[in-house]
Amino acid sequence: MVDHHHHGFTEIQIPQQRHYNSIPFPSVLSPNQTTTPTKTAQLLTETVKSQKPFLESLLHKTGAVLFRGFDDVKTAKDFNDVVEAFGYEELQYEGAALRTKVVGRVVTANESPPEEKIAFHHEMTRGPGIPSKLFFFCEVEPSSGGETPIVLSHIVYARMKHKYPELVEKLEEHGLIYTRILGDDDDYSSPSGRSWKSVFLTEDKSVAEERAAKVGHKLEWMDVGVKRLMGPVPAIKYDKSRQHKIWFISVAGWEDMMENNGSTFGDGTPLPADFRHECLRILEEECVAIPWQRGDVLLLDNFAVLHARRPSKAPRRVLASLCK
Repeated sequence: MVDHHHHGFTEIQIPQQRHYNSIPFPSVLSPNQTTTPTKTAQLLTETVKSQKPFLESLLHKTGAVLFRGFDDVKTAKDFNDVVEAFGYEELQYEGAALRTKVVGRVVTANESPPEEKIAFHHEMTRGPGIPSKLFFFCEVEPSSGGETPIVLSHIVYARMKHKYPELVEKLEEHGLIYTRILGDDDDYSSPSGRSWKSVFLTEDKSVAEERAAKVGHKLEWMDVGVKRLMGPVPAIKYDKSRQHKIWFISVAGWEDMMENNGSTFGDGTPLPADFRHECLRILEEECVAIPWQRGDVLLLDNFAVLHARRPSKAPRRVLASLCK
């Protein structure tokens, strides 16, 4: 194993890592092991502040950076300090998950039970404001499972385009419509359990409709809850800075595609089952799932990487922070 020393970090290798054109995915940074044991532990916050240009270029090159083995990241407040050290602007979360503010810019990643898996997605693909970067922090590591698998979006696009050129072209032309049932009340047992009242911040159906229309969503009221149709929204985006196309999609509901939770082509036609299942297979095949260790901080470029969540037993506590 070759460890590379860079600007206050040691770049280490871990077994789960993949390499694309000899670029590691993700990049893993740990404290410099100096030859003389010093009294003070190396602080991640301080190192980040002094190494921003290096970290920016590393994230651009690799799409994901895992910081592991720093002693100063144990609590939500420590994590908030690390996020602040990067100096990115904060973005308020507006997705479907139930999240609670913990401290400063830090929120719970998802409050559904850890036994629930979460499908691959880019963060907030359907909203008007899309975060450019995401931070995750492991406060309590699960005894097994519970990884946050990550996958390079342009690789998924390339493989799907190769196998289904016409369907991918149709996606590029028409985008996707996402459908989801929003309940009348928050459901903490579901990974996307926010009620329509929570999403639209009102108890009044007509106000909810107005607010939905503002962001281009349609509501169809049901006996219980409401069916929300979002889109069409772009499914394939062009990453200008890296000059390739990305698979800017949430594949929630693609396994069984119940009529009410999932997606269709932007023209309303269904996504063929083999197309959906091949995509899920590619995501699993190309993804990297690194077991969380307490104190891990994972920085993702939301325009380069899709992420998911694997099931685990409690306790598991992973916190998040989103940047504009």
